[in-house]
Parts: sequence; structure tokens; C-alpha cells
Amino acid sequence: MTMRGPAVDLPIVLQDVSYRVRDIAILDRISLWLTPGAPTVLIGPNGAGKTTLLRLAMGLVEPTGGSVTFGGRAHVPPLRRGFVRQRPTMLRRSTAANVEYALATSAVARSEWPTRVTQLLDLVGLAGFGARPARRLSGGEQQRLALARALARDPQVLFLDEPTASLDPAATKAIEDLVRTIAARNIKVVMSTHDLGEARRLAGDIVFMHRGRVVESGPAADFFAAPTTQEARRFVAGELLV
Repeated sequence: MTMRGPAVDLPIVLQDVSYRVRDIAILDRISLWLTPGAPTVLIGPNGAGKTTLLRLAMGLVEPTGGSVTFGGRAHVPPLRRGFVRQRPTMLRRSTAANVEYALATSAVARSEWPTRVTQLLDLVGLAGFGARPARRLSGGEQQRLALARALARDPQVLFLDEPTASLDPAATKAIEDLVRTIAARNIKVVMSTHDLGEARRLAGDIVFMHRGRVVESGPAADFFAAPTTQEARRFVAGELLV
């Protein structure tokens, strides 16, 4: 099935973006281009600002300084962007009805919902789970259902916040395989992770963050082969950054 049309929201450009909560700087003067292509993966220690950066790029919050543009335009509603939280909330209804709820906010005609639900559940490996209560699914299954809901709106860009956190290796592999499938359909994936192995396996580009700033960014192969900053070298080596 076709998952997206022309990429009108890309590139997403953050220009000198800051985000403050009262006197605390969560993000400090970040400039970043998110362009079509392989997944962009945000890495860095807890508190680096990864989740806030994802939310700003999604358009869920406004920067307190600088600007964010989508395909050269400002203040574009996130109609073709999807966001999956680290711990997504499952609606108290069936697996299929969770996807239908997402379809209700899409441009898909109601007559096409049954077909689309079947397609999406098959895509995320939940074929045959439609009647099962969503809250009785395993953690990995719930995360895949959250991906199906996000894909229901036919996104051009998909933001994933720590999508494999707390999952076992089998569930993690299922999510990683799904990320590859989504990226192969020309949907831009922007995700955060604490897992350097996952970043190596999935990333086309790396954005390394520390203390609310982008310390280093570029092609993943170059970053892991020869990080150019002391902070990045320490992080890749497994040292704790505070």
C-alpha cells in the first residue's frame, strides 16, 4: 500500500532554536536540518534534550527562541507527521478500534477503514489481533500498535521517542525491523535511543546531544568511526556524561 505522497514537510529546519521552562534551558541554540533519507537517530545521555527536540520538530511545542520551518513554511499543522511516545497510552478498546480512532483524524474515508485497519495491523505484525483488548497486549505488541496508529495518518515524517526502551531483545528486533520497513517506504524516521547498538544498526545520520545542545552530527558511519568531539568519543566509549 502507498504510505505517503510528496514530502511537503521536508526539510524540517531548526534555526538557532532554544526552549526554556522558566529559567531552565532545555534546548540551547540548536540548528539542525532533517532531510529525506535514512533514519536520523538522536543519541545522548538522559537530560540531553532529545525528547524536547523531537516534540519541537513534530510541532507539538513552540520554541522560546529561534524558528522551526517545515518545507520552508512556518506553523504547519502536523497532519502528515506522526509521533510515538516511549510509553504510548492504549485506549480502552480493541486493537482494531485503536487504529480506527487514529483513522478518524485522517483523510481516509470511513468505508475504507476495515481494509486500512487490516493493512496496518498486518504491516506491524499484529494480523489476527484486531479483536484483542489493546491493554492486554504485551509491551512490544503495544508499541507496534502505537506505530500502526501513527501510520494511519499516512505520515511523511515519523518521530519515535525511545521506541525500544524496556523491551526484551525479541521485541526490540521486531521494532527495529519495522523501522527499516517504514524507512524503506520513504517515510522519514527521526528517533531517539539510549542504545548505541541500535543507533549503529538503524541510523543514516546521528545527532549527538549533551546538555541541551547538538554537540556533533553527521553520517552515522563517520560518527562511529571517528567522533570529532571529546564528549562524543567518551559517550561512544561507554563513559557516563553528566
